[in-house]
Amino acid sequence: MNEPATSFDIGLEKGEANYKALSPLSFLKRSAHVYPDKVAVIHGDRRYTYAEFYARCRRLASALAVRGIGEGDTVSVMAPNIPEMLECHFAVPMLGAVLNAINIRLDAPTVGFILEHGEARAVITDRQFSPVMAEALAGLVKKPLTIDIDDVLAPSGELIGETDYESFIAAGDPDFAWESPDDEWRTIALNYTSGTTGSPKGVLYHHRGAYLNAIGNAMTMGVDARSRYLWTLPMFHCNGWTFTWGVTAVGGTHVCLRDVDPAKIFPLIEEHKVTHMCGAPVVLTALIHAPDGIKRRFDHGIDIATGGAAPPSAVIAGMEELGFRVTHLYGMTECMGPSTVCVWQPEWETLPLDERSVLMARQGVNYMTLEDQAIIDPETMQAVPADGETMGELMLKGNTVMKGYLKNEEATEAALRGDWLHTGDLGVMHPNGYIEIKDRSKDIIISGGENISSLEVEEALYKHPDIMEAAVVAAPHERWGETPCAFIALKPGASAVNESDIIAYCRENLAHFKCPTLVRFGDLPKTSTGKIQKFVLREQVGQTT
Repeated sequence: MNEPATSFDIGLEKGEANYKALSPLSFLKRSAHVYPDKVAVIHGDRRYTYAEFYARCRRLASALAVRGIGEGDTVSVMAPNIPEMLECHFAVPMLGAVLNAINIRLDAPTVGFILEHGEARAVITDRQFSPVMAEALAGLVKKPLTIDIDDVLAPSGELIGETDYESFIAAGDPDFAWESPDDEWRTIALNYTSGTTGSPKGVLYHHRGAYLNAIGNAMTMGVDARSRYLWTLPMFHCNGWTFTWGVTAVGGTHVCLRDVDPAKIFPLIEEHKVTHMCGAPVVLTALIHAPDGIKRRFDHGIDIATGGAAPPSAVIAGMEELGFRVTHLYGMTECMGPSTVCVWQPEWETLPLDERSVLMARQGVNYMTLEDQAIIDPETMQAVPADGETMGELMLKGNTVMKGYLKNEEATEAALRGDWLHTGDLGVMHPNGYIEIKDRSKDIIISGGENISSLEVEEALYKHPDIMEAAVVAAPHERWGETPCAFIALKPGASAVNESDIIAYCRENLAHFKCPTLVRFGDLPKTSTGKIQKFVLREQVGQTT
């Protein structure tokens, strides 16, 4: 119910002159006007100015419209960090359509599920991933329009679509007359979780949240028109944490990169004087431990944001030695990526590295564009004391929280119950208002920034003819942060099965990044009611409970 009008409201109405629904689409329009001749996108030998970037997006939108794609339709894209993926972030919502950026590491059955569940009307796919995409498409009853990206830097892959991307947009109108949404609550993107409870859930973003989170990123990380942002974070992951829109908002330069390879990252940083980048802790580790022949130290200073597991002091020290400034962020798919930041305090500057690292590892405070965060007792829904010791669940609220899950009202109600987003992460609130996550309430394994469902891996293991029982937990890993460890009890009289056999079996039935790297055999610890005690297994592999 609307509040009664006050004297400040009587006779005053919202109109074109004083109100416009927020949408990140306005960012590209403005930057193309302000910086028409400035290089917006770099990819290998390719360079696009902001005027060209805008025209290419309008061409793509126009060409899709001619093929009947419009408001409420889903356009799925499976591509690495290349200009075409960036262009889709603007062209697709120009039509009122919904962008579905797909994780390039997924297997064909999962991709097929996403295409079917999201009701993809069109698919744009890089040829490197054509084997997976072709298999996924083969299982669909209703075939979407399929367009190939024929990137000259792609290592391999056949063309499986009706046409290629450049030919497709060549027929589009560079002056295509698009319109911003009249309602900022309209869906702009559909991003699937990594299946932490089995099948992935489709997370819906709205234009308002995308606009605000993009602005929040720019403000938090100090991105501006002088910035050169290197794409080491996947654009498919929370729409590149919304930096796809944020860098564009301020007229920065996008430096594209297909593969996260230190041998490519260091030269690109040097050549283009990169100022900003993001990535999971595994990216930081890869840079620190790169061969001396390719590793370089930079004097101009690079800001790098990382999420997931907090970087240990050795990683922070190693990055600082190379000329990087590390900022620790926290977020999840359900809140459009980064939502909290460990804001740097001046007094930390003089602290010893170990003490400073402990403070920098905290998840910190809410973004300026997130309304609130709290550590709350999920039973009473009351905030816990800010004593740095009392555990509760981290909960968020604000304009950058998802609309909900596609076609899943039950999961949506559970996630947003009590007017808070329940993150499922357990932590404490320190007296200075900084939060610190201590544990996860679910058995999610975070490996190299990717969420892996232990249940999904267990389900695959249980299908092995010689396995009687299986349990999967996270084991510490020097490179990936965490990796799946499988505990297995074989059937009586089972044939000889070893660790290599199990890993090979999983690689045949799961996306490779989800496969166990460690396998242990023996009886599994259980409660009196027969429930497997995963906390015991975690202790065995060196994880805290």
